Amino acid sequence: MSLLYHLRLLADYNQWMNDKLYSAAAALPASELTAPRGAFFGSLQGTLNHLLVADTVWLKRFAAHPAGYTALAPLADIAMPQQLDQPLYADFASMRQRRSELDSIISALLAEIREQELDVALGYRSMKGVPAQRQFGSLLLHVFNHQTHHRGQATTLLSQAGADVGVTDLLLRIPDQLAL
Repeated sequence: MSLLYHLRLLADYNQWMNDKLYSAAAALPASELTAPRGAFFGSLQGTLNHLLVADTVWLKRFAAHPAGYTALAPLADIAMPQQLDQPLYADFASMRQRRSELDSIISALLAEIREQELDVALGYRSMKGVPAQRQFGSLLLHVFNHQTHHRGQATTLLSQAGADVGVTDLLLRIPDQLAL
């Protein structure tokens, strides 16, 4: 199977898991969402906010790809975050709406990408302004790996707050060949 197939699978998993996380978090009182829990980004809301920041940064960087992905057009007027912990929204409902929008953009982007475009070396600057150039397909893998890393933290924070996210295995998103 191709890298693009796997990236599309990860986009599907990403959206599915984010829906599960935000649904579980929505059932908690606001005080539980913002309670300091010793996580790298402080609270559950801080962790979820960080994922919004990082995805926004990467998607805006991906807009520089020579393919000119139309899926990224909705982000054109969104300001580039300046810090990885920059609060983007004061309330959870706005965060949840933005998460849904970003996940739709990610899925649309992956539907638009062609296999050969994954090999393009994409130039960007780090949050500290350091220039870099890396293969686009590998950068996409990084975005999904980063999501998984912090969703694992968010799942733990939800569990500590008494919320059950349920099964989180990628396996559930891989098509069963017996059912095809």
